[in-house]
Amino acid sequence: MHSIKRFIPATFVVLWATGFIGARYAMPWAEPFTFLAARFVIAAVLLAVLMLVLGSKRATREEALHATGAGILMHGVYLGAVFWAIHHGMPAGFSALIVGLQPLITAVLAGKLLGEAILPRHWLGLGIGLVGIVIVLWPKLGALGGGVTAATLAASLVSVLGMSAGTIWQKRFASGGDLVAATMWQYVGGASLMLLASLAFETHSVVINGELIFAMAWLVLVLSLGAIFLLMVMIRDGEMSKVASLFYLVPAVTAIIAWALFDEQLNVLQIAGMAITTFGVGLATGTADKGWNCRIEELRN
Repeated sequence: MHSIKRFIPATFVVLWATGFIGARYAMPWAEPFTFLAARFVIAAVLLAVLMLVLGSKRATREEALHATGAGILMHGVYLGAVFWAIHHGMPAGFSALIVGLQPLITAVLAGKLLGEAILPRHWLGLGIGLVGIVIVLWPKLGALGGGVTAATLAASLVSVLGMSAGTIWQKRFASGGDLVAATMWQYVGGASLMLLASLAFETHSVVINGELIFAMAWLVLVLSLGAIFLLMVMIRDGEMSKVASLFYLVPAVTAIIAWALFDEQLNVLQIAGMAITTFGVGLATGTADKGWNCRIEELRN
């Protein structure tokens, strides 16, 4: 079991990165909130069936409410904002890069709400990460029709805040109980928000074709079930700063996939900015050297 768990972080990173690619395939053919509402409803139904097959323990009312709240943030706010930005032209690689700041925000929230230590290097990492983001986005900011606008950037930042708040909520209030039941209630929360957003802002226009069907199947089975289960296991078993640190690997993986599939530009300056951002997030969320901690304790004693 422990040998299998070693592969969970790497598997999660690769699967999570493909979510942005799935959004790119789906968004030309369906409005974002409508698509996500359908995705979350399908995922919730599949999980309900899985609960019956496995004989999973039902969530208590309190567990269901907390899981629903976490789902509204982790799935509704996070994915709703990401898909809206990509639907309005935000390149998948750059959307993933902005979302890559999520570990920094999560680390700060974990310090305030979960009591995890926040060291000076966390603040240094935040500054370095922001510099990297500016470097990567700079060539796109002046490009007319490039999809990088104030609105799409704001949506991407909202998605970061939603995911950070959702993972903290999940860790603090909803990490106990059965994983299948908790995940099902998460999708109930996400579906509720997306249904409301779809009714309020969209026309429900959908074009059924091979790309849309492939994107829906991939995102439901691989992301909504596979990747989210891995994330839930890591949140349950690990410290939030360590779990969040995995997200800094996602932008690079996504950008490479987007470059290969969609011919999105990836020049030397942007690669350098990506490396700077990765270094900043790693600095902010990494753990201190154990030997150094031991020497500090020796001096104190």
